[in-house]
Amino acid sequence: MIRVVLVNDQHLIRAGLRTLLERAADIDVVGEADSADTGVAVVATERPDVVLMDIRMPGADGLDATRRIVADPRLRAVQVVVLTTFDTDENILQAIRVGAAGFLLKDATPDELRDAVRIAARGDALLSPAVTRRVMRAAAEGPAPVAAGRLEVLTGREREVLAEVGAGRSNGEIAERLFMSPATARTHVGRLLTKLDARDRSQLVALAYETGLVAPGRHDD
Repeated sequence: MIRVVLVNDQHLIRAGLRTLLERAADIDVVGEADSADTGVAVVATERPDVVLMDIRMPGADGLDATRRIVADPRLRAVQVVVLTTFDTDENILQAIRVGAAGFLLKDATPDELRDAVRIAARGDALLSPAVTRRVMRAAAEGPAPVAAGRLEVLTGREREVLAEVGAGRSNGEIAERLFMSPATARTHVGRLLTKLDARDRSQLVALAYETGLVAPGRHDD
């Protein structure tokens, strides 16, 4: 079972999310919270696989709660998916920078919602092609907080794999494009996470653009 905690200040939204998620036999909502502070506490107690986190809430917001969850070493296995109606570049990039595993808009279909939980629980990045394009545009156009020198620890092959991750490609797609097995692609991605001290693939996507390794318009859709 995939264990989920819902953090949203609106009771009706939480109730709706719970109903939609628990229609799946493999998903169980184990906790709810109506504020960022309460959400952090519930997550610390329940240790879920996935947290669906609203951004805009009274008091501390969902980005702050995500930052606190990610910073807690006891919760390293918890994946936070930011759920919001606000799909601006700033919110997407901020969510990834603080450690969110992905970003899902509230107009997602029930199937997309359940699939998002499964994807996050597997440890994969929850970034659609459209969201990936927003991330790379925001990273390229905004101030560059990450020096390209950070990539000096990577081999040439690892840089190639990072560029493919930055384009939002799966391990299978990377394997096909770089003529390697999916297992080898998965191994390279694991090494990238370790060498770059990244929490997940979403942060690798942001790093690929913030370091200038990949620029908007330089990958195939």
